[in-house]
Amino acid sequence: MKDSIFSIQMQKVESLMEKIMKKKLFMHFFTIITFILTFPSNVLSVVIDVDPIDVLRNYATIAHAKYEDAVISARTLNRAIETLVSSPSQKNLDNARLQWIKARIPYQQSEIYRFGSTIVNAWDKKINAWPIDEGVIDYVDISYGKHNDENELYAANIIANTKISFDGKEIDTSIISPKLLRKLHFINGIDTNITTGYHVIEFLLWGQDLKTNVHGSGERPYTDFDIKKCTGGNCQRRIEYLKVVSKILVSDLEELMKVWKPDGEETLNIMKDTNLGLDTIITGMTSLSYNELAGERMNLGLILHDPKQELDCFSDNTYASYLNNVIGILSSYTGEYTRINGEEIHGPSIHDLIKNKNKNLSAEIKNKFAHTMKDFYALAERAEHIESYDQMISANNPEGNKIVLNLIDDLITQTNSLKKLRIALDLKEINDL
Repeated sequence: MKDSIFSIQMQKVESLMEKIMKKKLFMHFFTIITFILTFPSNVLSVVIDVDPIDVLRNYATIAHAKYEDAVISARTLNRAIETLVSSPSQKNLDNARLQWIKARIPYQQSEIYRFGSTIVNAWDKKINAWPIDEGVIDYVDISYGKHNDENELYAANIIANTKISFDGKEIDTSIISPKLLRKLHFINGIDTNITTGYHVIEFLLWGQDLKTNVHGSGERPYTDFDIKKCTGGNCQRRIEYLKVVSKILVSDLEELMKVWKPDGEETLNIMKDTNLGLDTIITGMTSLSYNELAGERMNLGLILHDPKQELDCFSDNTYASYLNNVIGILSSYTGEYTRINGEEIHGPSIHDLIKNKNKNLSAEIKNKFAHTMKDFYALAERAEHIESYDQMISANNPEGNKIVLNLIDDLITQTNSLKKLRIALDLKEINDL
């Protein structure tokens, strides 16, 4: 597939690596979007008898594949980080950033499994927590401030300090270890005290994004990881922090992958009650579509006009993560997933069940997905070529605000259609997480 198919005119970017980064990600998205907009017309007329237990089995198989891809991608990221810290250069920093962005693809498509599963939701809080008070971790711009009444560790700067004070106690941070970072994560129940996960790595690779009024992401220099040319101070400790947090991410994802093995705890949970299992799939689709994506991630940021309320706020990769969330919703509906190595998984799905029972609802959901994906594609193009997502949600930007609001509306109407699946399949609703 060539870029010309989509009539893309790539803008000049600051470096060749950035061009490669964008091209690779867009080819991935466009391949999926083209499939999305054509798949229903090819299969709506085909009626296949489907056993619900096979739908659940395929759902678990795809979940395991997504988390396995997340593990593979995180290991690749970890190797890129090892190369960066052992041989600091702009090229190696750009490659580490590229690997971080690529690592986000399978994980964001897997987020749908959080909803209806206390196990997955608990792991997600260690892996994908946001927004972070980045001053807890490293140096920040003066505009960040030194104090926050709600968070005593707001500007603790673990990297710069071998001891930090919290709640009248002194914490030894001289050795940056997995044990320390896990201990400090969400310490005292403050959910912005985030010390592990994707977004901590993102902050360490990009630094703060101070360009909220212009197109562009954070600009941390590679010399922040160069002991000989050290900028930002404390380069050795910054290196240690980045290495440790990267290894924690791999370890956490490996544990999450295990629960979706054929004999894993979550696979057994989803398979033990057919109706409850099917309802869990629907809960995942509706909760991610409405509560999480339309609500907490998009509408809240739009209402507050707050750039910190975008998911990937340091890298300006938010639009891609949101797009992958929607792709993950569709994947759960169709029972299909394309792995990072190109392998395609196809199997019985909710879509197969509903097209046998209610062709009108099947067609309705098809149209809602197609409309949502077209609008998210437009968002992605705008984020690539015109303005970043944080600019779109900023005050005094009615055009950008309208684009985001339209997407929120798409997700709401999509959710309303997906909720009809419960009645069509004679299911009872479970509690959303």
